[in-house]
Parts: sequence; structure tokens; C-alpha cells
Amino acid sequence: MPSTIISCAVTGSAPTPDKCPAVPVTPAEIAASAIDAAKAGAAIVHIHVRDPETKTPSMDPALYREVTERIRDSDTDVIINLTTGPGARYVPHPEIPGQASDDSTMETPERRVVHIEEMSPEICSLDVATMNFNQHVFLNHPDHLAVMADRARKAGAKPELEVFDTGHIVLAKKMIADGLIDAPPYFQLCLGISYAAPATVESMKFMRDLLPDDAVWSAFGISRFQFPMVAAAVLLGGNARVGLEDNIWLEKGVMAPSNAALVEKACRIVNDLGGTVASVSEARERLGLKG
Repeated sequence: MPSTIISCAVTGSAPTPDKCPAVPVTPAEIAASAIDAAKAGAAIVHIHVRDPETKTPSMDPALYREVTERIRDSDTDVIINLTTGPGARYVPHPEIPGQASDDSTMETPERRVVHIEEMSPEICSLDVATMNFNQHVFLNHPDHLAVMADRARKAGAKPELEVFDTGHIVLAKKMIADGLIDAPPYFQLCLGISYAAPATVESMKFMRDLLPDDAVWSAFGISRFQFPMVAAAVLLGGNARVGLEDNIWLEKGVMAPSNAALVEKACRIVNDLGGTVASVSEARERLGLKG
């Protein structure tokens, strides 16, 4: 089997320090946790940022800049993947459904990639998905995705095509056919999220079989499904993502002490299944990154 690229989603927007003390909040904490994850075996670190005061998700480019610069200034070589997910939450107004309520966070596609254009990461996520997500709609219009993909390309960032169900893969393939995504396309199969594809081997295999022949793909499951989906991805020839964004438990009843601990466990699973963990240089070569 090919070597397995391990990604680490460092903080995300859902888990909070109140639930898990290991969840990093400040730029210094996020960068340090990303660096530790890289040293543990992650070739890619997926970055969200949080307001240091409120500990809630943020889109502040200055926070992304500080995290990115701290990682780049370290002696750790790792591929930085900055999210573009924030800015797509829609909740209809209770009396005027065609208008957004105060709970919505919809932003223009240009606003959602400001930090990508400024920091030029090697990868940025691109959520090819419109779906119900708990009690709000995760809304990513095809025209918005086209703008974001074009701006990411001009910034030198490879889109990580995050897909949560089979129809999202169909849309991603249309974007590839339209010339919006460079080869090889990089897909992330996101499993177990509310109202999307479940975290099962059957779902993963079905979604894998829909991908373009030249696709590089990775997958993850949330919460208790994180490590079973690591094993499934390895056996199905893909790559794997772990991290506190998706899961705060190291094993049943044992809270994860760090992102590095989750990465270390993923690496053990890869090795125990007879595989090898990809180096950063191997990951760059397979993804077509320039470094």
C-alpha cells in the first residue's frame, strides 16, 4: 500500500476548551500544537483560528497571519492548510425566511479567502458542500466556490476539496472539468457529520469509487469514529486526518491530552496495518505542491 499522509486538524470551530483543555485557542497555542503534531508525524496541519478573548471562531486575518508566521519561523517543515470554511453559515429569519437571521455568518467569497491571498499557504480547504448542519445550513454556492478556487490558485494554494456526501463529489468533478481545480485534485472525505454521509467503511468506499482516477484522497470520521476511519482509509488506499477539531478522545473514557497524541495513535494504526507514514516531502510530491 502507498505511504499514508497524516493531516491534523488542530482546533476547528466546534470543540471548546471547556470540553477539552487541550484545545488550543490563542495563535501561540494553535501554532505550538500544530508544530507538535508535525513532529509526531503529521505532514499537513489544518488551521482554524479563534478569538483569544471569547475563544470562539474567528475570521480575523491577523490571527491567521500570526499562526502561519509562527509555524513558518519554527524549525519544523510542515504543509500549512488554512481553512476557508467560516462565512457559510445560514439561518433563516423566523418571520422572513428569505433573509438571514442574526445567527447567520454569511460572507462574500472574496472575504472568505482574504487570509489565503495574504499568507499563500500550500493548501486551503474548499468546502464543496451545501447541506443541513445541525440547526443551520452550511451554504456554499457554486459561483462562490468558483471565485474562491480562482483566488486560491492565484495565491498559490491548492484547494483541499472537502466533500460530505456523494453529490458534493459530483459538483467537485464539474469544477475540475471546468478547469477550476488543477491536477491532481485533493479530496477530503468528511464522514459522520450531522445529516451527511455516515462514518462507515461502506460510505468511504462508495465515495472513494466516485473520485477521479488521478485524485489524491484523505478521510476522517468525527468523535468515536476517528480512529476506525483512519484504519479504513489506510486499507482502502487513502490518507487520514485526525485532530481536536474532529475528536477530543484518545480512547473510550480517555480525553486526548494533545493533537500530537492523536497523530501518534494514527501513526501507530498505519504501522500496525503494515503501512508507512508519509514524510512531508512525499506528501508534497504526491499532491503536486511546490513547497
